[in-house]
Amino acid sequence: MPSQAELVKELRERTGAGVMDCKAALEASQGDQQRAIEFLRKKGLADAAKKQYRQAREGVVASYIHPGAKIGVLVEVDCETDFVGRTDAFQHLVKDIAMQVAAANPSFVAREDVPGPVTEKEREIYRSQMADQKKPPQVIEKIIEGKLEKFYAEQCLLEQPFIKDATGKTKVKDLVAAVTAKTGERVVVKRFARFQVGESA
Repeated sequence: MPSQAELVKELRERTGAGVMDCKAALEASQGDQQRAIEFLRKKGLADAAKKQYRQAREGVVASYIHPGAKIGVLVEVDCETDFVGRTDAFQHLVKDIAMQVAAANPSFVAREDVPGPVTEKEREIYRSQMADQKKPPQVIEKIIEGKLEKFYAEQCLLEQPFIKDATGKTKVKDLVAAVTAKTGERVVVKRFARFQVGESA
């Protein structure tokens, strides 16, 4: 049986709705994908009729070697058609993402890719850090959630601040959304691999 994270990921891919909206829809529909899509459509949160059959099966695998040849990156970014995969906007995005991976060294593509045990381990660490704080439990939980958001912003590629934006306001997912809007196609960062000389495998 698929995990909650896998169900959320599939629903997001089919509808384009946000993580929290997908979680709420799955809870309301007891994990039934079709009913969850209907739930999101009724709420106006998904253009599901158009998106659910649109698969991102084209795209590119690209490489980036950082000057000095000590860090190298491979990324796969997908789109719906080969035509969009060859556009300047798409190619530029792929290059930016590869450079982001080289510079910021993320561990996961998106927050829903973080395994449950890893998230729980982080929560445990934050709880231990707060153990001597004389604060109400709900305040401590809010602080823990804030720390978890910071963890996602450091470890998840799509949540990271884009390295070329000095203000830190643009996230990598904003770049992807901009190219999606410009091309009219779903654009998906599928996976990446980062290699650094001297690192253990």
